[in-house]
Amino acid sequence: MATLDTPTRGISRRASVLLFSLLSSLLLLHCLTDRVSTITPLPASLSRARAELSSEYNAQRTKRLEPTHSETGRVENGLAFSNSPAKDFVSPRKVSPRFAGKLSPLGEGSKKLPQALIIGVKKGGTRALLEFLRVHPDIRAVGSEPHFFDRNYNNGLEWYRELMPKTLEGQITMEKTPSYFVTREAPARISAMSRDTKLIVVVRDPVTRAISDYTQTLSKKPDIPSFESLTFKNRTTGLIDTSWSAVQIGIYAKHLDNWLQHFPMEQLLFVSGERLISDPAGELGRVQDFLGLKRIITDKHFYFNQTKGFPCLKKAEGSSKPHCLGKTKGRTHPNIDPEVVQRLRDFYRPFNLKFYQMTGQNFGWEL
Repeated sequence: MATLDTPTRGISRRASVLLFSLLSSLLLLHCLTDRVSTITPLPASLSRARAELSSEYNAQRTKRLEPTHSETGRVENGLAFSNSPAKDFVSPRKVSPRFAGKLSPLGEGSKKLPQALIIGVKKGGTRALLEFLRVHPDIRAVGSEPHFFDRNYNNGLEWYRELMPKTLEGQITMEKTPSYFVTREAPARISAMSRDTKLIVVVRDPVTRAISDYTQTLSKKPDIPSFESLTFKNRTTGLIDTSWSAVQIGIYAKHLDNWLQHFPMEQLLFVSGERLISDPAGELGRVQDFLGLKRIITDKHFYFNQTKGFPCLKKAEGSSKPHCLGKTKGRTHPNIDPEVVQRLRDFYRPFNLKFYQMTGQNFGWEL
């Protein structure tokens, strides 16, 4: 009988092993297929829940991985990098706390830099506006005037932020300092903090405003010169002294020009000081719309105080009692020579008309 040589036997043995492995694999696959087909599928509700959880997880994961941006450069996962590609490999630094609110324990909110400012004008009705706005549950405001962007800028943004009240998600932080509107450096400084800051200006007939300004000063310094003598550089020629702050503040168009170098007009809202008295709910409606808030403050929040001559709140923030502004508001103005008043109206007329044109609003001041 013929016999296979050694190489041939080796090939046959390997072929047999391979054939056996293939048949075993096919048998195992067949068994698994039958087993899977008998498994009871998940109920539709559980399948939907699993799909939703998976979708939410993927969304959160994507959000965590997406980079955000700040004025100092790129921020990823809480770490700041330079915008320059060559510097991305430098040891990263933590984002400055001045640009990210300090989280307080127990979920009480955090202190943030203001998203909206009442920037003017003095004796225009800014205190009334702020008190009215504080009734809104989504507005938190500093009670006093910080004067950060005019007098305290060197203290830094961290100092400024510490003055702010804590806010929750969705609430707006505000402050009011009327002198900002006439401070030359204020627009650039506020823009450096945030270009998205919303700016509110309460304006009033500049002649009435000047008299009110003088009245306030007179109450503190009874020995100051008369309104007439302060108004003119030369009474005979009728030349107005624009260096006097009471006069200079009312040249609204000039000050607005400075702000428009740093902010678009749509980020400024001009509130009528006169309508804030005659129709507070109407003006507050405009402000709430401007801030992107629901119109919660309405007519039901106000009553008119005949003695003071302006509206008061039926219920102030954190109180169940009616609230009117203090004794310093609504002072009786001194009698001013009608000729002086008319000279001032003549002086302000071209500036008022330009201001109307710039803002697209007619404030109804006597021209």
